[in-house]
Amino acid sequence: MKNTVAVLALSSFFIFSACKKTETQNTTIETSEPKAEQFVVDSVSINDSIKISDSLQLKFSSKMLVFPSIKDKNLLDSIYMKKNMSDFSKTGVQNLLQAEKNGYFESVRKDSKDFLSDITFAEVWYEDNKMKLVSHANDYLHIRYYGGSYSGGAHDNYAYMERVFDLKNSKKLELKDITSMPLAKIEELLKKNINKINSGTTDEKGEVNNSDMLLVDKIPATENFYFDEKNLYFHYSPYEIAAFAAGDIEIPISWEELKGTLNAEFKERMKIK
Repeated sequence: MKNTVAVLALSSFFIFSACKKTETQNTTIETSEPKAEQFVVDSVSINDSIKISDSLQLKFSSKMLVFPSIKDKNLLDSIYMKKNMSDFSKTGVQNLLQAEKNGYFESVRKDSKDFLSDITFAEVWYEDNKMKLVSHANDYLHIRYYGGSYSGGAHDNYAYMERVFDLKNSKKLELKDITSMPLAKIEELLKKNINKINSGTTDEKGEVNNSDMLLVDKIPATENFYFDEKNLYFHYSPYEIAAFAAGDIEIPISWEELKGTLNAEFKERMKIK
């Protein structure tokens, strides 16, 4: 709404000894444009543990973000990815985490009679889930989801999920919204650029050689991506393309390598030259 200026002109006429005097008073009232609603992010966390037996302890931890500024239900559904979730308030999210904690404890307690006798040393099993706000810029919201667990065996398991949301258009951003480059070409760049990651793996010449870690011939271009001002990144969890010992792997593709294929709106919003 444009600023409006209301001018009130008040004229009073007084006659003294046949002399006419005119007095005009101007009052200016200014109204300013209301400020845009500030983007607000809150969070809810829960941490709890119980003992199933002398040999088994369970731990549950979870952190979820809360977005009071986001009103679009379809967008909230996409952010939380929870079936039948209808209350996106802080209280609603808190209740959800309590229900998930109770569900985890109850399911292990119910099944424990089948495996407790096999646990000869004290163990701590856990479930850990987190949402992290990585960035909020140019109306793009980047959230990183983490899930980890241990339920016996040689090691725990964990995975990452990257999701970017277009707040301007109220949707989850897809790869096609960024680039029109064919997937096969992107996969060639991923295979080439994996050696840009300094993981400590080198060849006999001392050059980085992460290709030796791969369990796949082709690195897939997935929807598990994010970006910054320099690169588009693809994030892979353990066992997805490499052995568990390699950890999670993030492979960059520069905007220069994607030149000529970038979506016009995306390029403008990200100020990519």
